[in-house]
Amino acid sequence: MDIIRALEQEGMKQNLPNLKIGDYVKVNVKVKEGNRQRIQAYEGTIIAMRGSNIRKTITVRRLSYGIGVERVFPLHSPNVDSIEIIRRGKVRRAKLYYLRSRVGKGARVKEDITASKD
Repeated sequence: MDIIRALEQEGMKQNLPNLKIGDYVKVNVKVKEGNRQRIQAYEGTIIAMRGSNIRKTITVRRLSYGIGVERVFPLHSPNVDSIEIIRRGKVRRAKLYYLRSRVGKGARVKEDITASKD
């Protein structure tokens, strides 16, 4: 088990911000198109976090042309270039799945103005 744990520690990223549920984030993802590689930004609200250590993932939800789109990002994946916190959210739940059924102003998350910028 120590060998597995050592390999996991080797693959983990050290420069991740302190992410929380309800935060509005910009995830920069490496996209490969043919023989070129570029970085594409994906902005949205973190509605779920699961796993631990190298298996930790976040689910980010955003509205695209009026339709809700969710993507699951493994935090320690080499395809995730960087994660930037744009706004802190003030929520009282561990999972924000209720946002799926809300539209417009009802789908907003309050901003946490007391949170310090990381």
